[in-house]
Amino acid sequence: MNHQGTKRIETDRLILRPFRISDAQKMYDNWASDPEVTKFLTWPTHASAEVTANLLAYWCNQYEKEDYYQWAICLKENEEPIGSMAIVDGDFRIGRAEIGYCISRNWWGKGITAEALRAEIDYLFGDVGMNRIEARHDVNNPNSGKVMQKCGLKMEGIFPDFGCNNQGVCDIAQYAILKKDWRQQA
Repeated sequence: MNHQGTKRIETDRLILRPFRISDAQKMYDNWASDPEVTKFLTWPTHASAEVTANLLAYWCNQYEKEDYYQWAICLKENEEPIGSMAIVDGDFRIGRAEIGYCISRNWWGKGITAEALRAEIDYLFGDVGMNRIEARHDVNNPNSGKVMQKCGLKMEGIFPDFGCNNQGVCDIAQYAILKKDWRQQA
């Protein structure tokens, strides 16, 4: 593993970058306050921009760690944050990372999340040296699985009553891609 932390990554339409505390109001306005966005997430809808600012202060303090990965998904045209993507779990001893993401409802269905996830997968396999990248979703949120499939992740199975989110206990669909399979797709 060659941990490099949350580096700035650019795609055709996006900049993935570390969050700034000054992003709090945009994050709150664009997705953290929207119950439709947080419906299938494990954290509650934010009650105020102050809650968002406190979370960003915590995240920003973590950026000094080389093995901390938490990106703001920003539009290239203005660097406005419209979503987030992070390693939410994993085992770095074996090069395994679980990715989590969310994006403003205004950007659903436009390929933004898949573009960001592809870039993160390329970075984590190509630069950091991960061996396995996985992601999960509540089976009642199939659009999240479509993003995973677009990025080359394969479904490994559905696990009944395996997770808990803002809807309660839920069945989880698990997807993953191995570095060797990513190389073949590249």
